[in-house]
Amino acid sequence: MSDELVHLANRYRRFATDEALGVSPHYERLAREIADSAAILRFLTDLPAARRQPNLLLGAATLIAGRPPDIASLTKMVERRADELRATMLARTTQTNEPARCAVLLPLLAALPQPLALIEVGASAGLCLLPDRYGYDWGHVRLAPADPGAPMFRCTATGPAPLPAALPRIVWRAGLDLNPLDVLSDEDMAWLNALIWPEQDDRRANLRAALAVARRDPPRVVRGDLLRDLKPLMAEAPAEATLVVFHTAVLAYVTPSEARQRFVDTVRGSRAVWISNEAPRVFPDIAARAFQPAPHWRFLLAVDGEPKAWTGPHGQSLEWLPGREEP
Repeated sequence: MSDELVHLANRYRRFATDEALGVSPHYERLAREIADSAAILRFLTDLPAARRQPNLLLGAATLIAGRPPDIASLTKMVERRADELRATMLARTTQTNEPARCAVLLPLLAALPQPLALIEVGASAGLCLLPDRYGYDWGHVRLAPADPGAPMFRCTATGPAPLPAALPRIVWRAGLDLNPLDVLSDEDMAWLNALIWPEQDDRRANLRAALAVARRDPPRVVRGDLLRDLKPLMAEAPAEATLVVFHTAVLAYVTPSEARQRFVDTVRGSRAVWISNEAPRVFPDIAARAFQPAPHWRFLLAVDGEPKAWTGPHGQSLEWLPGREEP
């Protein structure tokens, strides 16, 4: 194979080992098979580099087929429906909107001076803008939702995590996204569902329940760029509320690193509290202050650049760092 195909094959093998291993046996196996398929790799090289990532290919194929593909059906799709698959991958992005991530954000939000005004950058459909409408179970602490139909997110909490006794009071909320998804659009919500991996039935059920909550009072998500349009949105937040700007698994897509720093400078130069929940490599200076190696496939939760906890990428765990009792 050419160097380009070898590089792409290695990318899919890394996805199998670093992300799918122990999480989705189906996608782990499929990613390795894709890495060995010259036909699928050649199809991917016809796409822009930013559109070749495994989650986008697998989500698009799932959306088209109505179920997660295996290597035979994906190979056939590349042979017979390449135009449709390509169009989907060009039109969509990996906008996973995992509402269960609110379980790792809530201890920080509840500890801030109330009430709150929330801005999420990279908000997708805005499901993480509704942390006060869900329920939480951290094992030894539970917060029931006010709405009996709302999801109850289960999150394993360890260490001195300051788990809250009450939900935060949120008086204003808005999201910012390059391509907002509409919770009232069946097509957009089908895409969110397609991005959930096989074997993750709990995540699928949580998404359905969170959508039911969101559709009763849809969150506002503004179309815009976090590097250009954050300041005007922050200016809309009520002055009497604590302003919080937060994001999860978003800043990795902001490149180069100098662009990320411009975003950080904008937030740190405002009155907002900054909550980040990203892979450790996104902000290596923050990760260095955790003073311990990053556990495999964990995000690093931080407040104003100070690390607080390792978190499961889908909100399934909260491992509070020793000596970081105060949020």
